[in-house]
Amino acid sequence: MNGKRRKTRLRLSSFQLIISGFLFVILLGAVLLALPISKQGGGRTGFMDALFTSVSAVCVTGLVVQDTATYWSGFGETVILTLIQIGGLGVVTVAASFSMLSGRKIGLAQRSLMQDAISAHQIGGIVRLTGFVLRTVFLIEGIGAALLAVPFMKEFGFAKGLWYAVFHSISAFCNAGFDLMGESGHYSSLTAWFSNPLVNVTVMALIIIGGLGFLTWDDVKEKRWRVKRYRLQSKIILAVSLILVVFPALIYFLIEFTAERWPEMSAGERWMAALFQAVTPRTAGFNSVDLTRLSEGGLYLMIALMLVGGSPGSTAGGIKTTTVAVLVFLSISVFKREESARCFGRRIDSDVTSSAACIFLLYLSLVFVASVSISWIEGLPMLACLFESASAIATVGLSLGLTPNLSVASRIILMALMFFGRVGGLTLIYAASFERNTYSAALPKEKIAVG
Repeated sequence: MNGKRRKTRLRLSSFQLIISGFLFVILLGAVLLALPISKQGGGRTGFMDALFTSVSAVCVTGLVVQDTATYWSGFGETVILTLIQIGGLGVVTVAASFSMLSGRKIGLAQRSLMQDAISAHQIGGIVRLTGFVLRTVFLIEGIGAALLAVPFMKEFGFAKGLWYAVFHSISAFCNAGFDLMGESGHYSSLTAWFSNPLVNVTVMALIIIGGLGFLTWDDVKEKRWRVKRYRLQSKIILAVSLILVVFPALIYFLIEFTAERWPEMSAGERWMAALFQAVTPRTAGFNSVDLTRLSEGGLYLMIALMLVGGSPGSTAGGIKTTTVAVLVFLSISVFKREESARCFGRRIDSDVTSSAACIFLLYLSLVFVASVSISWIEGLPMLACLFESASAIATVGLSLGLTPNLSVASRIILMALMFFGRVGGLTLIYAASFERNTYSAALPKEKIAVG
């Protein structure tokens, strides 16, 4: 009897299992990256550097303390790419794929875990959906690699160009932001390719598709152009994603990338740069221009885009497009004195709006506290620290060059933010909290004034 009780107590919830899986992969990646074989020329890599790189890769962020191309060996780059793929798909999805390939029967508990891992609305059809996700991921990454191979092979030769194409395709699709372009300048990202349409369009397409979410892909596959039949979540994701690409791109082109500020660019190149800088903050982490040349307004816009991030059940991080949309709809309902938030002819449940408000406040609080802490520790300007913190918690990876020079304390703060951003605020809260309160008795209600 006591043994049964102990087993019950030790049983982990699905949220705790997801967190444990991510932690295990991060630690394994850190151990592998600390090996001499992972560093160019051999030698020992400090465990903190290896751990930071592993956290950044598994959390598909892209912040680095060592330039990926010039510091890590071929083995080290392979480890990083594997960690990115696992982090992008999710530890649970990768584990489930091995079970599916081996022909093992997937039980109800495993299906429930898979449902939570990809933010599916129901457990029915979860195995089919996971299989579809895996096939789609590898197909899109393969197409991306084939397209990138054309310019990369021309520039770097067959073998190196092919490896670069595969690496950057997976990194872009998983919204990771790791790159191998450091040989043309440390931490240069895609700045040397800012005028190449094929590289820019391919990378942007991979970022956007990866950030839409697995359930949105399923809607597109099943219902194709019949948008009215899509899930409400898919409609919101597609609408918000379009808005968050088009309007920031216009702002960057008309205000930031003007001929006076960027005289070396043609009008076409400025359009390309504006569009790329509007897409990449959605947790991707690549940059095609020198971010330190952006104005303060341009940086603040990028911070806002980073915090919004991608969509739930995707390879992207951030507050999420649906969270921001729900808060906007809630505000509209308050202004119109309606009882609940509404959109696309549907009513949004109060539990959803409460969760959205909680997540929004939690992210903003963590970013503010982290930014102030790093600014105090390092004696750096608040804007630069805010940019780096937002990039970490939204798993973006864009940087103003601060991260490689930060102290251990500041790096620990960034690692915590990256882990929080990838696993998700609600996952961590649910994993740490006790079972939901089911008491039927309600406390007395009393009104308070707000606003």
